Amino acid sequence: MVLIQAFNGAGATVTPTWINLGDFWVFQIPLAWFLTRHTGSGPNGLFCCVLSADTLLVLVVVVVVVVSAVLFRRGTWKQQKV
Repeated sequence: MVLIQAFNGAGATVTPTWINLGDFWVFQIPLAWFLTRHTGSGPNGLFCCVLSADTLLVLVVVVVVVVSAVLFRRGTWKQQKV
């Protein structure tokens, strides 16, 4: 979260947008669809999806941190004009 907000604070809002879109479209939306359609859990499945994506699944957090750290270290965010 800190790295993503550092991008936002520097005015480089495209990078965190792509990171978050990747997280939502690659992980959260397919998981929500699967839990609500194939497990019969309905709205509870959606709640569990959001909860697990935000707090429980370490893999997603690790991927977001690694991608954010690599992009942050590149330093292209420093060239943004606010």
